[in-house]
Amino acid sequence: MRIQDIEGIYVIHAKRGYEIHEERLNKIFRDFNLDFEFVTEGDPTLFTQKILNKYFCPDIKSKLKPGILSCTLNHILSYERIVENDNKYALIFENDPFFIGDFKNKMKAVLEEAKQLKSGFIISLENTSLEFPSKKELKKDQLLYPADHGRCAGAYLMDLEAAKNILLDLKTNKCCEVIDWWHNTLIRNGVVKILWAHPPLTEQGSHNGLMNSTISSKNKNMIRRMKWLVQKFYKTNIYRHFK
Repeated sequence: MRIQDIEGIYVIHAKRGYEIHEERLNKIFRDFNLDFEFVTEGDPTLFTQKILNKYFCPDIKSKLKPGILSCTLNHILSYERIVENDNKYALIFENDPFFIGDFKNKMKAVLEEAKQLKSGFIISLENTSLEFPSKKELKKDQLLYPADHGRCAGAYLMDLEAAKNILLDLKTNKCCEVIDWWHNTLIRNGVVKILWAHPPLTEQGSHNGLMNSTISSKNKNMIRRMKWLVQKFYKTNIYRHFK
């Protein structure tokens, strides 16, 4: 089953070493009665120079560690799947999402608003960077707010036109950065537009202290969890009022 009009759900994952993540993902998507696909073909064990040359700058291996490079490549491969499958709208997650509240109904509301947008957009669904629209920007019954940069790449909605535009740009301008920063480069260059969903629908377990990440050296622990909660409270309830 899928959320109406969202024709693909792609989860960036590693081929091995994160079986706990995989088990959890299978359960939470099953509980939501949502079909999804893992994207793992960008695993470091499958790197070839031909593949890296197709998508990345020549010196990419000196810039990004294998796990980070793999994650970035899997995002790109998910865009290829969106185009190949002709998905009008698709959701992309990294493998540690935690849903905030009633995800399916919130997602339906976000999608209804997204349908009014000009095509070629990414909608950030997460709170990973703990950035939010300022209090003065918020409007009643509005969920999507234009932004000039992303909020990491842990969870986002993308339309078909955005996937096509990115892949077209990639033929000329190779990716030279980790996926989060590359998104910002694409936004600055006008390849795609970015909007933030507010309130956010997800947060990343690798940031909120509840899980380990496939690319982070930070392990889950109570201290990280408490720091996250304090920062989240401050930036959600105090800092935004002064922006």
